Amino acid sequence: MEKITDYFGERVFGDNAMRDSLPKDVYRTLKNTIREGKDLDIDIANAVAHAMKEWALGKGATHYTHWFQPLTGITAEKHDSFITPTKDGNVILSFSGKELIKGEPDASSFPSGGLRATFEARGYTAWDPTSYAFVKDNTLCIPTVFCSYGGQILDKKTPLLRSMQALSKQTKRILALFGNEDVKYINTTVGPEQEYFLIDKALYYKRKDLIYTGRTLIGARPPKGQELDDHYFGSLRPRVNAFMQDLDKELWKYGVYAKTKHNEVSPSQHELATVFTTANISTDHNQLVMELMRKIAEKHGLICLLHEKPFAGVNGSGKHNNWSISTDKGTNLLEPGKNPRENKQFILILTAIVKAIDEYQDLLRGTVASAGNDHRLGANEAPPAIVSMFIGTHLFSILEDIADGRVTLETTLEKMKLGVHVLPSFTKDTTDRNRTSPFAFTGNKFEFRMLGSAFSLAGPNTVINTIIAKAFKSFADKLENCKDFDSCLESLIKEEYSKHRRIVFNGNNYSDDWLKEAEERGLENLKSSVDAFPVFVKKKNIDLFEEFHVFEESELESRVEILYDTYAKTINIEALTLIDIINRQIYPSCNEYLISLADGIEKLKKIDSLNLNPTIKRISSISNFIEALLSSNEKLENALSSSADIKDSKALSFYLYEKVVPLMEECRNACDSLELVVDGKYWPMPTYGELLYSV
Repeated sequence: MEKITDYFGERVFGDNAMRDSLPKDVYRTLKNTIREGKDLDIDIANAVAHAMKEWALGKGATHYTHWFQPLTGITAEKHDSFITPTKDGNVILSFSGKELIKGEPDASSFPSGGLRATFEARGYTAWDPTSYAFVKDNTLCIPTVFCSYGGQILDKKTPLLRSMQALSKQTKRILALFGNEDVKYINTTVGPEQEYFLIDKALYYKRKDLIYTGRTLIGARPPKGQELDDHYFGSLRPRVNAFMQDLDKELWKYGVYAKTKHNEVSPSQHELATVFTTANISTDHNQLVMELMRKIAEKHGLICLLHEKPFAGVNGSGKHNNWSISTDKGTNLLEPGKNPRENKQFILILTAIVKAIDEYQDLLRGTVASAGNDHRLGANEAPPAIVSMFIGTHLFSILEDIADGRVTLETTLEKMKLGVHVLPSFTKDTTDRNRTSPFAFTGNKFEFRMLGSAFSLAGPNTVINTIIAKAFKSFADKLENCKDFDSCLESLIKEEYSKHRRIVFNGNNYSDDWLKEAEERGLENLKSSVDAFPVFVKKKNIDLFEEFHVFEESELESRVEILYDTYAKTINIEALTLIDIINRQIYPSCNEYLISLADGIEKLKKIDSLNLNPTIKRISSISNFIEALLSSNEKLENALSSSADIKDSKALSFYLYEKVVPLMEECRNACDSLELVVDGKYWPMPTYGELLYSV
């Protein structure tokens, strides 16, 4: 029987493949280049390119592509074959170091936010040697970064790599304060939990809203939703299990550390979690995860939905971003140890993170802003739009004691006793999980829970790395020249935690009381994406990114422009789709049903002493619902028509958010009211019950 270890990573030009195919001196030089971030010599690049080509040909590859992540949020590929014509009319297969290092795709159709001049169509891709190449669909995929002809970054990966570099530099300064000067580099590690829905493919193609927007724009709640929680962690249905098995095997072939899979809370909702790896590789892997989920689902007669809120009234889908930092020797710097009260290095790092989250809470909110995530944030399955952090009762008491000048002994960890002698006892975890917290400490990592399921990991982790690098730099600047280090350390922790303790909240983030308390604490509440987008061009945030060479001001401005433009296009498509559904499906079907009822009354009149009042009342009710629907739809059409004259993307986004989105909700309510009273054989599309319970 074939074992996982027999095929794990077989499609990846990883460390084993490089060691086997490269000369020893080339392999050593390449590894040192990757570790130390040095420039790659062209002779080394040529040797790597040749070995990579030969390996790829052995895997059936005929083409190569620079695989990059433009500002669309998905990946992009331009395929070139390995063939080179010869003078005698034949071909040879070649691939040079120059072709490996640099590509020149057309940049004209990718979002640039004004960075790219209209006449400057050319863009550049540059090989990222820290992320392994792989073969997909007979093509050698080379992970790269992407920039404009003028050198401005047009992708999501370059800022991530810059932020990782900045965090590594500042973390080493912190470690050196405690005598750990032999650390060569720091790894930012991420382990994402990817949520998604699976629905029947045949039903999907009967829903225009799912096809065009990825979410249902109408749909009444079925009699049963997720009230009984019977789906969560339940046994996998055969069709879903077959999909998951195929997905796992494919991901393992690509070297993706697929680890955990289970049913989520909502009917037809599921989750896949991967093991921690470096942030840039984890980002690449997650893009592959989402792509393969969609492809493999279709082979099983399913459609994978990655929208943040495909169904109203049940949980949406997030992507929980588990973040940590470790040394080149594998030491996790967020591991508190057995006695965290005495672990001064950890307490300093924790305090710096508290400072970073408080000072840049607006950036964290902005990095998860989108039209889709607006439907999810603040609902019962996701954190609210207010950023706070959870650190658990144990660490909270330590920092509170330091801030308030109390000296207490380390507490004894509580044992869990289950009341049955044969069952083992174990230590109670003092951190818990707090599934309501946006940024929660979970033992040896932080879980950032605000990401929507379709988000790239790159943006949020770029922000997290950069703001924590800033806090580390601030602390290192103050402590490096202290004569009495221990005294300075204690004072710094006390001062900084006291200043930023407002961001720490260990309670229920879903409660109305927290909304009031957060306001009293002075925490920001950016309820919508259109309110959150501008945070990237606040002066303090521009200064932050420029200080650590992650973004230039023009690059931040371009991204805000792209965010507004994407938001406006998303809402416009949704509104047009809803209008089309109402005009061409809902109204004709409901009107046909109404006519059938009226015809029925004429026949029933022939029956003496029959009370027709209930039927007449039902006809009147349906007629009123149809009238309300047509009225709402007309207002939506007019509002959307008025938006055509608004050319500025920011102004257009605010207009759509304030005028069009509420009217879409009004139309939805009218449609959903009709769905509950119209005969099922007249209703023109699959219902929520059919979509959620058919797999």
